[in-house]
Amino acid sequence: MMRGIGALSRAMLLGYVRDRASLFFTILFPLLFLVLFGGVFQDRGAARMKVQQIGSVAVFDQLPAAARDELNKVLEIVRTDSAEGAIAAVAAGDYAAAIEQQRDQVVVHYSLADQVRAGTALGVVQSVVQQANQAASGSPPRFKLAAEHVEDRQLKTIQYIAPGLLGWAVATAATFGAALTLVAWRKKMILRRLRLAPVRTSSIVLARVGVTMVVAMLQTAIFLGVALLPYFGLQLSGYWWMCIPLILAGTLAFLSIGQLAGSIARTEEAAGVFTNLVVLPMAFLSGSFFPLDNAPQWLQTFSQILPLKHLNNAMIDVMVRDKAPASVLPEIALLLGFALVLSLISIRFFRWDDDI
Repeated sequence: MMRGIGALSRAMLLGYVRDRASLFFTILFPLLFLVLFGGVFQDRGAARMKVQQIGSVAVFDQLPAAARDELNKVLEIVRTDSAEGAIAAVAAGDYAAAIEQQRDQVVVHYSLADQVRAGTALGVVQSVVQQANQAASGSPPRFKLAAEHVEDRQLKTIQYIAPGLLGWAVATAATFGAALTLVAWRKKMILRRLRLAPVRTSSIVLARVGVTMVVAMLQTAIFLGVALLPYFGLQLSGYWWMCIPLILAGTLAFLSIGQLAGSIARTEEAAGVFTNLVVLPMAFLSGSFFPLDNAPQWLQTFSQILPLKHLNNAMIDVMVRDKAPASVLPEIALLLGFALVLSLISIRFFRWDDDI
């Protein structure tokens, strides 16, 4: 029995080692993330974020000069006397938080739509409050910390999760679907048959784009239909319908990435690796998992051309923040421009047959 287990284990291990895709995603792919993010954020402190201070806040105003300098390294504090304006700015995503003091209670107003930056800002303020309480040693804690989100309290967390999940689902489906289909059709010589058939190339391209659009719309309809069920409780804003042109523009952008991957790769495995190398880092660099406030300026500038960043931000604007349709037109234009540029590049590498 032990001999059989040993032989099977050896065979499975050899099969695993010979599978280049498995080795890549097990060993090299995590190392790529380590090199990328470890190198980029090496020797950098906490992210410096913009917050608004409403009126006088004793825990900030009474800080010693040295402590104030340390605070300024992580928070860019903009003073204002308008609580309403500050809270509106946080809701619009212009600031990570708005901070005010109500007697001995320090209140941090944050947005549920940007919980990554809000959590970081809340942690910094909490540290300042603890230091202020420790300075009054021998007495009960003087200051208390409270956190309040600026959105309607009746809204649920699903409001802020759904737009990003929907954008990610559509982007992933469009990218992988185009890349894997293109490689499979080339290997099975379907592309060669289509080339010899009495059908225009433009018709083939339009058919593929049309099918991808239909799939994206079906994804959106099913996703929203499920999210609107009472169990999840999604509530659509007044301009939610603007997510439709956003989804279509985003689909074209990510379809172009898939087309480029399918044009370059010769196997489905290679297409999958290429696509993952683009899509997964894009999710991180778009600010979906951590803020880029403390990233090098070149990286922040680079992130502005990533389609997923603009798709997610625009989806939140129209589905949660209820911004007017005109506010997301720049994002739609950027997505379409990205699709056009990558489509032109993919034409350069496109092959009807592996022999060509």
